[in-house]
Amino acid sequence: MFVSDFRKEFYEVVQNQRVLLFVASDVDSLCACKILQALFQCDHVQYTLVPVSGWQELETAFLEHKEQFHYFILINCGANIDLLDILQPDEDAVFFVCDTHRPVNVVNVYNDTQIKLLIKQDDDLEIPAYDDIFRDEEEDEEHSGNERDESEPSEKRTRLEEEIVAQTMKRRERREWEARRRDILFDYEQYEYHGTSSAMVMFDLAWMMSKDLNDMLWWAIVGLTDQWVQDKITQMKYVTDVGVLQRHVSRHNHRDEDEENALSVDCMRISFEYDLHLALYQHWSLHDSLCNTCYTAARFKLWSVHGQKRLQEFLADMGLPLKQVKQKFQSMDISLKENLREMIEESANKFGMKDMRIQTFSIHFGFKHKFLASDVVFATMSLMESPEKDSSGTDNFIQALDSLSRSNLDKLYLGLELAKKQLRATQQIIASCLCTNLVISQGPFLYCSLMEGTPDVVLFSKPASLSLLSRHLLKSFVCSTKNRRCKLLPLVMAAPLNVEQGTVTVVGIPPETDSSDRKNFFGRAFEKAAEGTNSRTLHNYFDLSVIELKAEDRSKFLDALVALLS
Repeated sequence: MFVSDFRKEFYEVVQNQRVLLFVASDVDSLCACKILQALFQCDHVQYTLVPVSGWQELETAFLEHKEQFHYFILINCGANIDLLDILQPDEDAVFFVCDTHRPVNVVNVYNDTQIKLLIKQDDDLEIPAYDDIFRDEEEDEEHSGNERDESEPSEKRTRLEEEIVAQTMKRRERREWEARRRDILFDYEQYEYHGTSSAMVMFDLAWMMSKDLNDMLWWAIVGLTDQWVQDKITQMKYVTDVGVLQRHVSRHNHRDEDEENALSVDCMRISFEYDLHLALYQHWSLHDSLCNTCYTAARFKLWSVHGQKRLQEFLADMGLPLKQVKQKFQSMDISLKENLREMIEESANKFGMKDMRIQTFSIHFGFKHKFLASDVVFATMSLMESPEKDSSGTDNFIQALDSLSRSNLDKLYLGLELAKKQLRATQQIIASCLCTNLVISQGPFLYCSLMEGTPDVVLFSKPASLSLLSRHLLKSFVCSTKNRRCKLLPLVMAAPLNVEQGTVTVVGIPPETDSSDRKNFFGRAFEKAAEGTNSRTLHNYFDLSVIELKAEDRSKFLDALVALLS
C-alpha cells in the first residue's frame, strides 16, 4: 500500500517504537540512512541498523531479529519482489519500504496491512488495476449443484445441462482472465528501472516536519548524483530533480553580503554550479582526470595512438602548458584556474564534446575543503566496495557511512584515493578489451568476459563497480565501432567472483542511445535463461540484472540468452 502522508502514517507511527533498519549497499541508500538517522537522533527514536547486500542477507538478518521488533524499515530493497513471500513474517510485523527499484511488486502495492510503500506517487508507476491481477476464489467455487429437489426427471436433466454449460462458460472465462493477467504482468514486469532517489524522499519527509538541515540537503544531493553517475535515471529526470534541490539550496544557503552574516571559518555551505564533466579533477591533475573520465576518454578514443594525439591537440588548443596540466589541480597557476572552465568548454565544443558542462552542486567546509557531489559519490562507492581481504562488507559499509559526515574528512580523502585507483583500472581494462577485441557481438547483444588474472580484476567483482565498468565499456565501444548495428546493442559482461568456487558475476546493461529510457530487460531474461537450461545461478542482488553464475554453465546460459532475445 502506498503511504500518502509520510509524517502521519510513517514517522509518527515509528516515533515511539524500536525499529529495525535494513539498508542496501549503495550510495543513495547510505544518504537516505544518514537523513533518517539524523531525524531519529532529533526525536530519540531507538533503532538498530543492519546493512544488507542481497536477498540472502536480508532473510538471515530478518530471521535473527524478528522476535525483537514489530516495525521494519527497508531502504532500497524489498519493493520489486513479493516481500511477504520471501520473509514469511508474523501477522503483526509492519514493513515500511523506501526503494527506488521499479516496477513495484503488485502484491506489495495491494497489501493494506503489512506493507507500507514510502514511494512518490508522481513517478510513472503504471500499476495494473486490482481486478486485472487478483480474483476472489469464492466466485469460482459457487457451484449450484446443491439444489437437489424431488422434481420431475426431465426437469432435473434440463437443469443439469444448464449447470454444465454455466460451469464450462465459467472455466473459459477464468482461462481467458488468467491469460490476460499473464500478459498484463509480463508487460508490467518486463523492464527494470529506477524512480526518485530514496535520499530525496527522506529529505522531503524532513522538510515536511521542518527538521531539514543543510547536512541533510547535502546527503539528498549526493543520493541524486549517485543515480546520475550510475546512469540509473534519464537526463531529463536528473535535471528536474536538480531543479527541486536547487530551490532548497537557495533557501538554506542564503547569505547577505553584510558583515553580520559573514561566514565563520569552519562553516559549511552548498552551492549550485555549472561544472565540468570531469571526474575528481579538483583533487587530481587535469591530465589524469581527462584520461580517466569515461566521457572524455571515450570521445578522444584514448586507447589508440590517434586518441592520445587528439588529447595533445586539445590541450594545445586551450593553450595550457603540459607542466601545469600534469601537476595537482590545487597547485596550478591561479591565473589559469580563473578561466579554466570557459577555456575547456570552448575547446571541447570544437572537438565535438557538447556535454562538457553539467549541472551539479558543490560543498565547502570552511575555506580549505571543497568537494563536488560526484567526488563524494566516487569516494563513498570505492570505500563501500573496497576489495581489501581483511575487511568485511559491514566494515566497508560503516566506513562509507562515516565518510559522509563532515567530521570524518580523512575517510573521505581516503575514499578519493581509492576512487582514483578504481577509475585508472577502469580505463586500463577498457583499453585492453577494445585493443584485443574482447567485446564480441552475440547477435542480439554484445558480450565481454574478463579473464582471471587480468590486472586489477579484483576491483570489479562487486555489483556497483562492475556495472559502472560495463556502462563505461559500452560507451567507449559505441564511440570506437564503425558497425551501426552494434551501436544499438545492449551489453552482457562477466567478471570472476570467486576462483575457489568457480563463480562469475554477470551484469546486463541496456543499449547506449541518446533517447535511452534507462529501462533494463536483462533481469527477466536472466531468470528465463537460467530456468530453461538449469544453469546454477544465484539471483541474490537487489538489482535483478546482476547475477552470480557457475563458470562451467556459462556457455549454455549464453546460448539460452541468445535464443531468448533473438
